[in-house]
Amino acid sequence: MMGRSEQEIARTGWIGNRYLVLGLLLLVYIFNFADRMLLGVMATPIKAELHLTDVQLGLIGGTAFALLYATLGVPIGWLADRRSRSWIITAALCIWSGFTALCGFATGFVTLFLARLGVGIGEAGGVAPSYSMIADYFGPGERARALGVFSFGIPIGGAIGLAFGGVIATTFDWRTAFIAMGIAGLLVAPFFRLLVRDPVRGGAEQGSIGERPKLAAAIRIIARKPAFWLISFGSALGSTASYGISFWIPSFYVRSFDMPLSQVTLLYAAIILSGGIAGIWLGAWLGDRIGPRRPGAYLAIPMFALLVSIPFFGLAVLAESPMMSMGLLFIPTMLGSMGYGTVLAAVQNVVPASLRSTASALFLFINNLIGLGVGSAVLGFISDRLAQQYGAQSLRYALLSGATFYLAAAIFYLMASRRVAKDWEA
Repeated sequence: MMGRSEQEIARTGWIGNRYLVLGLLLLVYIFNFADRMLLGVMATPIKAELHLTDVQLGLIGGTAFALLYATLGVPIGWLADRRSRSWIITAALCIWSGFTALCGFATGFVTLFLARLGVGIGEAGGVAPSYSMIADYFGPGERARALGVFSFGIPIGGAIGLAFGGVIATTFDWRTAFIAMGIAGLLVAPFFRLLVRDPVRGGAEQGSIGERPKLAAAIRIIARKPAFWLISFGSALGSTASYGISFWIPSFYVRSFDMPLSQVTLLYAAIILSGGIAGIWLGAWLGDRIGPRRPGAYLAIPMFALLVSIPFFGLAVLAESPMMSMGLLFIPTMLGSMGYGTVLAAVQNVVPASLRSTASALFLFINNLIGLGVGSAVLGFISDRLAQQYGAQSLRYALLSGATFYLAAAIFYLMASRRVAKDWEA
């Protein structure tokens, strides 16, 4: 017998088919991450033209984006549990793409900071409703892989942002890259709205979603789930390292190895794309294979992966040859990606189906306020403080310090793995 989401697919035909929806959600997420990566790619020419410090670049790259992205995400997620998620995602894509284009007209720190605030406002409405839609289209035994496929948007979008930004910035200038990326997102928005249909809420479980509480009541329900908080803070600590490292890596190779920006962006894009996809799929496959029987595996997988990645990352940053450094960097990139699908699946499964968008938004609030808001700024601050002693090599040691956040994340995942079965809903 078909579940309600499958019945809905049968009525709508190929429009609303869950694989088409997953593909289009992935496409939007690719734009989401490509927009984020552009600033890190072009940090060197932006810094030179606008006369910025590393701290200012870090604030623009993380804090400016995270302030409204994190703050607005929770009420938007709560709204997505009641209204059309496809409309919310479409509006979000238009807003963040428009502000991405406006970044190309910045004249200094303040105007670029404000434009990135706008990007954050838009992207606040894109991800949490997507998680919820995917969880309603795909059941527990395939949810980690579906969310893993969606998470391919991180390496694919990151690689496109790196390669596209590097080529455009070298061929034209950094302003053209922002404007072109923003216009492309605006062109995709109407097609997304035309083709994507909301699934029945809770349809993958073929059960009633129950009452849809008000925002304060919804947060109280989620607050009684210790596993949710352990997962969220573990992910936030991991993101502090990953966001900060990915933002500063292009500048690191330019400064420490005197490599041209166009070469750095293409090579690093290849690492992010290949390592990210391999890691996400391996982790998601393991999660769906083991997790439905042993929920703790959803968190044990990223815990072990992060612990193993730390020494390889240290060797990559300390390597004296740029090619050896990039070769070693593939390993922590792959290992650090293994938790994307499993962590998201665990978040969807520890809350009722009626609260998935709200819980996802709260998860993203914590993850991005700490990870995205702090990561690039902290590493930029450390780099500035070490510049007098180490000169151009200061960024190398700032990146090394970022790996300590991976260790802290692994500890939180360990605690979450021991608790998650008690809080399981699905």
